[in-house]
Amino acid sequence: MKEEEKIRLGISIGDINGIGCEVALKTFEDARMLDFCTPVIFASNKTMSQQIKDLGLDIKFNGVREADQALDGKINIVNVWKEVPNIEYGQATKEGGDFAIRSLKAAVNALKEDKIDVLVTAPINKNNIQSEDFKFPGHTDFLAQELKGESLMFMVTDGLRVGLLTDHIAVKDVAKAITPKLIRNKVLTMENSLKMDFNIRRPKIALLGINPHSGDNGTIGEEDDKILKPTIKELFNKGTLVYGPYSADSFFGSNSHHNFDAILAAYHDQGLIPFKTLSFGKGVNYTAGLDKVRTSPDHGTAYEIAGKGKADESSFKEAVFTAIQVFRNRCEYQELTKNPLQKQKIKRGN
Repeated sequence: MKEEEKIRLGISIGDINGIGCEVALKTFEDARMLDFCTPVIFASNKTMSQQIKDLGLDIKFNGVREADQALDGKINIVNVWKEVPNIEYGQATKEGGDFAIRSLKAAVNALKEDKIDVLVTAPINKNNIQSEDFKFPGHTDFLAQELKGESLMFMVTDGLRVGLLTDHIAVKDVAKAITPKLIRNKVLTMENSLKMDFNIRRPKIALLGINPHSGDNGTIGEEDDKILKPTIKELFNKGTLVYGPYSADSFFGSNSHHNFDAILAAYHDQGLIPFKTLSFGKGVNYTAGLDKVRTSPDHGTAYEIAGKGKADESSFKEAVFTAIQVFRNRCEYQELTKNPLQKQKIKRGN
């Protein structure tokens, strides 16, 4: 992609009864955002018109049948459905989940067909999305099935990047889910993402322990000694700059995270609690390791404020900027690493 070309940025609206539509619309209510990308929202003209009216926003949009018909300089709406959903702000309804998945599936299909360049997903409710056609705990697992690559849930913001060994599984299942193979896959996926997506040539990665105090030499569990340490040593000896395991309780409080380009946490809350505390609502959830770029804000549906015009779009806006930057970085990386011998011949005039 040429530098002057606009990135076509797809948006799935999430739960229509939450704040997804609101944060997406507020992000592009600022017309300056249209200088960075061409937004393509997967919903319907009537659905978005109702949201705009209910929220008291002053926004005009362009309705299209397909994403590749989107116009630069406009907010584009792909008409995925003709029905008029019953919007019940603040309520977790089956209808809200059904339309969230219809929006997501349409957006992912467009992404796979290169009708959009990147995808930003608004928040869904993990309960009301479940159906015979959709049995995933969240976006990441669905995207891992639909797109190519090894997925990694990667929370990013300025100066802080936290990935997860395990994401949406019960705490009681964490220790047995962490195997040498899983650790190798996640560390190497993170390392590759840091190089390709964030322009870091020799990334340093910290791995947090599974047990309190990383097991205290086996006193509080043996997983850190028997699984983490040998695998970290193996990866390090092969050239990956991975260190640990570090005791999670003091790692962030002591500012140790500043010494690394990314941190790999053992489980969901171990990584996300410090990340969300330090990122002050501007964090971004990035699905690394896939052949396409997808980001989302680091918050949920926020039913308690839905439909009231109170939602803060900061995290969604950061998700947009992150998707754009990662896409640009990938294009640059692919160009720099493509056929290096052929490029040398061209430079020599052969």
